[in-house]
Amino acid sequence: MSDEMLNEGDAPFPRPFPANRIASGAVDTEVSANDDEKKALAELWSVDTVHSVSADLHISVWRREGLRIRGTATAKITQSCVVTLELIETDVVEEIDATFLPENSRQFRRMLNEDGELVVDPDGPDEPEVFSGHTIDLGAVVAESIALGIDPYPRKDGVALDPQMAGEGEEQNGDPKPQKESPFAVLKGLRNTENSDD
Repeated sequence: MSDEMLNEGDAPFPRPFPANRIASGAVDTEVSANDDEKKALAELWSVDTVHSVSADLHISVWRREGLRIRGTATAKITQSCVVTLELIETDVVEEIDATFLPENSRQFRRMLNEDGELVVDPDGPDEPEVFSGHTIDLGAVVAESIALGIDPYPRKDGVALDPQMAGEGEEQNGDPKPQKESPFAVLKGLRNTENSDD
């Protein structure tokens, strides 16, 4: 799904934050999901139940025109054990440290190869994210962070993983199977809640 297809209505946990709010100084804020949003997040994350989602965030100016979001996101979820199918309650805690620049910023220094493709240094610092319009969706930032901390193959304590299940990500000749796109990939586009025409 492309970023153009995403809009505020697609966001399961929208928390638009006006970028100009920090012009006079840093802001501390807390976000949490309501019951309907928790149900939507459970579907997005492919878990049985989301009991709670919250984050304490510190938002400050970054490189004069950008924003830096730091804090801790927490969630309590219930998943099914991949071996026994028993329900497992899990606490997910993820640290957030993300930077954002307006889409028209001249501060982007992205390296491109001969084909014009973006070159990413896995050992280098994270590139800032782009935001358009006047807001950043804090809910999308929190949801994406928590998604990265969810175990895709949860197991009850003391239960061994079925060897057949452990190897199903590989073909018999040892070559990896093509991986399906992660359902969390769409979260990246949810950060932009308004466009400059709004």
